[in-house]
Amino acid sequence: MSTQTGGRVRRPSHGPGSLLEVAVGEFLTRGYDATSMEDLSRAAGITKSSFYHHFSGKEALLRAALERALDGLFAILDSEGARTGTPLERLRHIVRGQVGVLVAELPYVTVLLRVRGNTESERWALERRREFDARVAAIVREAVEAGELREDVDPALAARLLSGLVNSVVEWARPGRDPNRLADAVARAAFEGILPARA
Repeated sequence: MSTQTGGRVRRPSHGPGSLLEVAVGEFLTRGYDATSMEDLSRAAGITKSSFYHHFSGKEALLRAALERALDGLFAILDSEGARTGTPLERLRHIVRGQVGVLVAELPYVTVLLRVRGNTESERWALERRREFDARVAAIVREAVEAGELREDVDPALAARLLSGLVNSVVEWARPGRDPNRLADAVARAAFEGILPARA
């Protein structure tokens, strides 16, 4: 059973999974650059040598956190709903899936959205995010060509705007909110707007 202390999740178990949770909590509280291995071991309640038994260092923890977020996002692109149906149906599926991953992996996605390219792992994560956006942009292009979206839509810009809309959820999403209703609301705003339907 996990306990909440000062906004950080702590678990009695000190396996790699729980240590990663502690590290992500520290990264979000202190910032990655300002977090030391001493901070991490103190937050986990173990010695630095015990921490090193599971992770080679702070960069390895960051990489594991980023992989967790990105694996979730890329799994959406590989899902059947992102590969079958009309381009617009696939885009809706991807947006809904992004919201689902964000809610399920909120701390990890938040770390991903804060990277600036200062380390090798951060540069890798930024490249993966660009790859994700490029794949979404390709589907937007298909939707434009199929007449499902306006002809003057710039696919690359639309892909960034869709990601920006979804990513903004980290700023205001609260635990316990129904992820399906939230995904529906975000997809509706993205594809139908907030103006009332015309008669």
